[in-house]
Amino acid sequence: MAVRATMFVALFGVLTPVCAQTQAASTTQANDLSPVDKAFVQAASESSSTEIDTAKLAAKQSQDKDVKEFAHRMMVDHTKLTVQLKMVAPHGVAVPKDNSDPAVLDALKPLKGKAFDTAYIKTVGIDGHQKAVAAFQKEAQEGQNAELKKAATKALPTIQHHLEMARALAAKKGVE
Repeated sequence: MAVRATMFVALFGVLTPVCAQTQAASTTQANDLSPVDKAFVQAASESSSTEIDTAKLAAKQSQDKDVKEFAHRMMVDHTKLTVQLKMVAPHGVAVPKDNSDPAVLDALKPLKGKAFDTAYIKTVGIDGHQKAVAAFQKEAQEGQNAELKKAATKALPTIQHHLEMARALAAKKGVE
């Protein structure tokens, strides 16, 4: 648990300062999130939940060491992202729990071995991270809640790195 806490701090570090006016505005509207902020909370929690659940599937259904290592990394990092999101969500804003994309899970559950690996890399690794990058970028640029915006800005490089990792894994495994 201490390792997770240390990695959590290393991943998110100290939140960058934002102008006091933005912080004051977000504090008075803590229970009234903008549509952009609401969409971000939903997208970020769904992305992380899906990553965690599919990583668990990969541990059971993949036989490939590289895929299993990637999945483990996704499970660790997305667990941290979920914790961070819950910590910065304004009072009264529920961060959905266990809200994985059922279509992704249903598509992966029956697959094993190389068929699983190919679908996992493409659907979760690449497609999922492309969607996550877009959601985190949108929040970083357009978010109204200062804490959510800071968290998205801080986490964005990690999500972008996950996408790079997925693309490298796809190239290594011949997944198009």
